[in-house]
Amino acid sequence: MTVAVGFVVEADGGSRGNPGPAGYGAVVKDDAGRVLAEVAESIGAATNNVAEYRGLIAGLRALLALGAEGGQVEVRMDSKLVIEQMAGRWKVKHEGLRPLALEAAALARRFRVTWTWIPRERNSHADRLANEAMDAAARGETWQASEITSAPESVPSVEPGAEPPNTDAPSLFDDASLAAAPGAQAPAAAGGRTETADATAAAGAGTAAGTATSHDRRGHGWMPRATRVATSLLLLRHGQTPLSVEKRFSGLGDPSLTATGLAQAEAAALRLSRQPYEVEVIVASPLARARQTAEAVAARTGLAVLVDDDLRETDFGEWEGHTFAEIQQRWPRELEAWLADPDVAPPGGESFASTARRVEQARDRIVKAHEGRSVVVVSHVTPIKMLVRFALGAPPEALYRMHLDLACLSAIDYYADGPAVVRALNDTAHLS
Repeated sequence: MTVAVGFVVEADGGSRGNPGPAGYGAVVKDDAGRVLAEVAESIGAATNNVAEYRGLIAGLRALLALGAEGGQVEVRMDSKLVIEQMAGRWKVKHEGLRPLALEAAALARRFRVTWTWIPRERNSHADRLANEAMDAAARGETWQASEITSAPESVPSVEPGAEPPNTDAPSLFDDASLAAAPGAQAPAAAGGRTETADATAAAGAGTAAGTATSHDRRGHGWMPRATRVATSLLLLRHGQTPLSVEKRFSGLGDPSLTATGLAQAEAAALRLSRQPYEVEVIVASPLARARQTAEAVAARTGLAVLVDDDLRETDFGEWEGHTFAEIQQRWPRELEAWLADPDVAPPGGESFASTARRVEQARDRIVKAHEGRSVVVVSHVTPIKMLVRFALGAPPEALYRMHLDLACLSAIDYYADGPAVVRALNDTAHLS
């Protein structure tokens, strides 16, 4: 399979007043400088820092939309603060920036990123887009511009819902790094924008994608209220293992949690033991990493752990314990066929179509047995993605368009007289 040489994302953001009318701009280029995508948006009143992070996130999302997941990318910004924080050299100083920084870091883990600070005069394209957005915000307009001018000729193969693409990579977003770093402040940028995470940084930041702030199970959005209380499945991915650290396929192999994984499980358990969650049942995959995560929740809630064998991860056969790159080198034809067709299994393993059938059966059993209750389901990347896909009525290829972090929480409500409703996806607020 052909792999593109690389990409460049240039991003910028700012506000007139800090905080004030704000906007961002981002441009994606190939390694020859050809523009592949542009995106800009006015975001109302916000600070410089918030707008800069929003620009970075928009640029990385535009690159994902081009199908470039796994590719080499250089991110260039004239924000010293954002570049140093994302590179792990400075800590995230302000609470209001953490959700945005976490979201940007999660997107960055889907590429091979190098972080480069550039002076503002070398960031003129993104700066122009950001200024257009700020002008619109100053006029009180809701304005957004997005254009993908062309797709790259070749991009890396999209890695599916196996464990490797969703494991942690070293970053500044562990607990120690999230501590305040007194005195960590970037110098003033050209044009008078000061790069500092000030006390108003949260303005316009919004909430992290997927954060579940409410757990009211009596209705959903603009749809008619269901006449019965929902059966809520709180989908918890297991914590870190040695294989996830090394980004290796982890199916029916049975590694235990690392010390970090145990801490992640405990953080999730603490969250689920508090309001608004009222956990009544815990069901887990039989594999050790899921059992250990479930047992942490059980210890906090006083509940027993039920085991459902159909919640186990996909069997990756001969690929178990290998990295994606190793598989690409040793089994190129088999990998290409597997990526193209959910009915194709890895050598000696299980197809995604087969996994889907048993996960659907597990879902039906759990919802029927625990109707109207709140159930924590502790499982793995592929089964959780399958459950989300079913709830959305999405096609099989939707698996490749979801990302799940270790120990993340997703939530689906099932109504006896209505559709399933996805309430949260990849929520990791408890880990920060």
